Amino acid sequence: MLNKVVEQVTQRIIERSAKTRAAYLARMKEQYGKRVKRDQLACTNLAHVAAAEDNKVKIRLKNIESPNIGIVTAYNDMLSAHQPYYRYPEILKDTIIGQNATAQVAGGVPAMCDGVTQGQVGMELSLLSRDIIAMSTAISLSHNVFDGVICLGICDKIVPGLLIGALAYGYLPTIFIPSGPMPSGISNKDKAETRKLFAEGKVGKEALLESEFKSYHAAGTCTFFGTANTNQMLMEAMGLHIPGAAFVTPNTPLRRKLTDYAAAQIVKNTAQRDNFTPLCEIVTEKSIVNGIVGLLATGGSTNHTLHIPAIAKVAGISLTWDDFNDLSKAVPLLAKVYPNGAKDVNQFHEAGGMTYIMEQLLAGGYLHDDVKTVVGNGLTAYTKTPGLNNEQLEWTDAFNLDNTILRSKDEPFSHEGGLRLLSGNLGRSVSKISAIAAEYRYVKAPASVFHSQDEVLAAYKEGKLNHDVVVVLKYQGPKANGMPELHGLTPALASLQDQGYKVALVTDGRMSGASGKVPNAIHMTPEALSGGNFAKVLDGDIIELDLENGTLQLHVSDDELAQRIGNTPDLSANQVNFGRELFNKLRPNLSDSEDGATLF
Repeated sequence: MLNKVVEQVTQRIIERSAKTRAAYLARMKEQYGKRVKRDQLACTNLAHVAAAEDNKVKIRLKNIESPNIGIVTAYNDMLSAHQPYYRYPEILKDTIIGQNATAQVAGGVPAMCDGVTQGQVGMELSLLSRDIIAMSTAISLSHNVFDGVICLGICDKIVPGLLIGALAYGYLPTIFIPSGPMPSGISNKDKAETRKLFAEGKVGKEALLESEFKSYHAAGTCTFFGTANTNQMLMEAMGLHIPGAAFVTPNTPLRRKLTDYAAAQIVKNTAQRDNFTPLCEIVTEKSIVNGIVGLLATGGSTNHTLHIPAIAKVAGISLTWDDFNDLSKAVPLLAKVYPNGAKDVNQFHEAGGMTYIMEQLLAGGYLHDDVKTVVGNGLTAYTKTPGLNNEQLEWTDAFNLDNTILRSKDEPFSHEGGLRLLSGNLGRSVSKISAIAAEYRYVKAPASVFHSQDEVLAAYKEGKLNHDVVVVLKYQGPKANGMPELHGLTPALASLQDQGYKVALVTDGRMSGASGKVPNAIHMTPEALSGGNFAKVLDGDIIELDLENGTLQLHVSDDELAQRIGNTPDLSANQVNFGRELFNKLRPNLSDSEDGATLF
């Protein structure tokens, strides 16, 4: 039976979204089941489509009964996770030709790396890149010659952006194909310890660089359970991957077989074949709830409190952080993967991974089973683990080989999920409490107020934060500077915490999916630039953060707050250099964090 809270939250989402969802589906169904309009193209238009192809492909492109699949790729070879996609178009085309169909690269989308831009100016373009990727995806598909879509993307803003863009063409079948995580390097614990020692001045840059090179050392996603790997969990939970594909390492026989299987499956899902499955029928209120449940059960990235609402919105589905919070109180935490635990995502996968998580959530009534996926109806297929038998794909029953990484629904790590909504007189914010030890979940201390992360780090190095402190970092919201991640603060704040101080971070910015053990209240809305009490916090104000009870309170009277004026600092530097000039007209139009911090 379906869990009562899951049922109630889903029903209120359906009711809240009734008008916008109906309008979206009406637009999509105008195109349902139609053959691609290549036969409606002028001869010159169709000749342009086929000009660079060989004769065999040209013949098929003339035939509207032969499906043509558009590949939207986020390949570049600077991102380790996207480097394996270099040869994917060739591989996919070969497989699809064997299905009596064709495939063409419809377009490329930008793919920036938060690991490279962390703490750098480029990070201010990161969140906005999601919406640029969505628009680039829409442009890629605008030639109107495709019967289905393959999305090649894996990292932080790329998967949400691709999905948002694809949903604009929700009448087309769509499948996501991951590339997988890199093999494990040094442990994440050792990496984090070296970072902390460097922040404390106890090791030099050479030692830090050696540690980082041993951690990030090969093709594939980073091995912690940050935003990139949370994306892969999300695609699996929502039925947009081939079952079990999320965490198979790149350039292996199993990865190749899963990729071939995905290519064949998208052809089967087109209107020309007998399994027509448009994207808009996969991404529903129920599958969105399944994605949130997966996020909570695995302790995934806080970035998805932005991405999932943004994805849902373009599909006509309205979410609030209350939906996340209420589900979090009911969904058990079944995984401990770094930064929530000691083991990395490869060890998670080898122990049983997503297959076991899906089996347990389904058995416990936490997932909607009456959903469509890229491989059919229901989620049973996603409770099976892929492998090779005589070089052929086969799926076997789920398993759990390590109780330190995975737990059953009956003996979870926690009876609640990994996220918490925080409310109080400063506004609304969220926190990933699954990564924060119970003894650190309550902080009451004076505020130290900053307007940039460089100011915070300078104060730390000067010893000005060597006391119980709530670091308040303002003007990091979507409209102020694009809402950068502030993961670069983690080593310094963790060092203060390890010295015995009560430390917390309160900000309208983001933290990384790998932010770790420092208590925080992030994504503060309304952001400082929009006014409200958060903009009025002063040095020395007492702030009380209670993660267990979901409260964040500024201990200043309402009368005094009413008299304070939130003075906006000079933010003009946020508008120049590193391409920021090109985004100046976009930032003011971003919605608030709870609405996805999106242009759409």
